[in-house]
Amino acid sequence: MPEEEKDINKLGIFVTNPHQETWRHLKGIVKAVQKAGKKVRVFFTFKSVHLVQQPDFPEFSKTIPEEDFAICLDSYTCEGFDGVPTGLTEKQMRTQAYHGEIVDVCGKYISL
Repeated sequence: MPEEEKDINKLGIFVTNPHQETWRHLKGIVKAVQKAGKKVRVFFTFKSVHLVQQPDFPEFSKTIPEEDFAICLDSYTCEGFDGVPTGLTEKQMRTQAYHGEIVDVCGKYISL
């Protein structure tokens, strides 16, 4: 997708880090972006899938539309989890192709 067709009002967030500091940053960034009237698209992969164990994960996941929030199914499985984490749907268990979509459609992009 040409750069001018990317949604400049949507921030892509690629999360790989499982640390508590990353969790705090992610929640703050999402809240700030949404307060500014913009949208986010979030993808958890690698070790960040452990963040689904945060007590406030189910509540946080509800702040982002289903189609804009996913985790890598392969990473989730490789880290010893199974099923679907509380707060997500089966549809949100995606592949790395979802990350490619984020890069294609989001006008801004960060990695945590």
